[in-house]
Amino acid sequence: MDVELRELRYFVAVAEELNFSRAAERIGMAQPPLSRAISKLEHRLGVRLLDRDTRRVSLTPAGETLLGAANGLLESMAAAVRDTRRAAQPAPAFTVTAKPGVANGLLRRIVNAFAALPGSPPVDILVSPYRRQAELVRDGRADLALLNSPFDARGLETELLLSEERVAALSAEHPLAGRASLSRADLAGEPIARWPESTPAERLYWAGGSDDPFRADDAFRAADVEVLGPEVSDSAELLDVIGLGQAVAVVPAHTARQYPRPDIRYVPVPDAAPTITAIGWRAGRRDPVLGAFLRAARLVAAEPAEPVASGGPASSAEPAEAVLG
Repeated sequence: MDVELRELRYFVAVAEELNFSRAAERIGMAQPPLSRAISKLEHRLGVRLLDRDTRRVSLTPAGETLLGAANGLLESMAAAVRDTRRAAQPAPAFTVTAKPGVANGLLRRIVNAFAALPGSPPVDILVSPYRRQAELVRDGRADLALLNSPFDARGLETELLLSEERVAALSAEHPLAGRASLSRADLAGEPIARWPESTPAERLYWAGGSDDPFRADDAFRAADVEVLGPEVSDSAELLDVIGLGQAVAVVPAHTARQYPRPDIRYVPVPDAAPTITAIGWRAGRRDPVLGAFLRAARLVAAEPAEPVASGGPASSAEPAEAVLG
């Protein structure tokens, strides 16, 4: 039984939107033919993928399984198409991606070291939004990414470059603010600041835990994050809600130097999972250019860290991950 890529795209749109009208608008077609296409796919597979009534759409267990597989297949196909087109170019550039700040800092230093190697190809730096770096590598838009905690390593091979301890950011009036150090248990029950539409892994990270591939033995899981605090969309909002006592966050240690405020105290959390910076590429990829770039990255990561400039409160133009890591 053959399933067409077109059908998988239709299904993914509906499964992610959980709304046929929004899914139809997203893929640029009318709702009735989209509904018919999903019904035909279910009939041919012999399973129900969606539970739907007049009020809501939800995924069945079979639908959850197909969604995970379909995303991987669509990303692999997109990567294959891009790889094929690039292979026809006389001198294709090597594309690397990172989030703002990192792209013009650590990644720039790595690119400069790579460019100094004999025979290195041109490099395009793609500055990408929060959460998008791994996706861009999986679907072939980037050859390699710098990834910061937390990230989705599905379909990637990764290598740890840097690790940094974390501190709890608390209101100066918080009962725990005067402590010399804290544990994650001390923060249990505290409202944790969060990013809009944050995943369980992200909420876990901001509470001090981690489920990244370098700490697979971490017993602190997403289920332990019981109290969700206010959503923040930039670092100014984050610092304000912390200063007002509305939330706490476990942030990279450099935040204490970069964002000093009289209404916030930063307290070390020795048992918090560190903030990591890793380099990631598509699983199974092996070629000399990738190998040379990895060597350059290792050399730069081994250099002494550059000092973090101290400054006042963060600009509202900065994304919250500038503080959260």
